[in-house]
Amino acid sequence: MIKIYHNPRCGKSREGLAILENSGNDFEIIKYLENVPTKKELEAILKVLGIIPMELVRTNEAIWKEKFKGKSMTDDEVIAAMIAFPKLIERPIVIKDNKGVVGRPPEKIKALLN
Repeated sequence: MIKIYHNPRCGKSREGLAILENSGNDFEIIKYLENVPTKKELEAILKVLGIIPMELVRTNEAIWKEKFKGKSMTDDEVIAAMIAFPKLIERPIVIKDNKGVVGRPPEKIKALLN
């Protein structure tokens, strides 16, 4: 099953969702601002994406700049920040089987589906 971690207010996330809708594949939409991933779920997502937690953070978000910018943080602390403030999680994230991408640019999603 394909999963998309989606924020309806984000243009790139909406583009990613449209790609999935047009693909003909079944998929699950996870509105991660409402259903915040657990630490275990975020760790699994990071493993599938093959990235470290900092690479999944939206560092231009005001909350990051106000609370975390310039601080030395462990991976666990970065994950805790994303759980506390899910708006910090980069989007959209699409997972298919044991592969995944951050859909920026959205064309990465098309490559994942092929």
